[in-house]
Amino acid sequence: MTITTEELDKKFDDGEDIDEYIDWSKARRPGLEPRRVNVDFPVDMLQAIDREARRVGVTRQAFIKLRLADTLTTSR
Repeated sequence: MTITTEELDKKFDDGEDIDEYIDWSKARRPGLEPRRVNVDFPVDMLQAIDREARRVGVTRQAFIKLRLADTLTTSR
């Protein structure tokens, strides 16, 4: 079903369910798309990262992202 943007906005503003009008498989979050980067770590640092990641129960990648996000947030 097709509706105008004004109709969609009104439905959304009124708290109505708009799922039937949205193709979520094509939804994007501008500026938040992941981009792959390569970083080289010394072996001892990588081992320390892996130990901490296991300790907190997350993957290596998740741990690195968490620590970077924490550092960037606190440095602002």
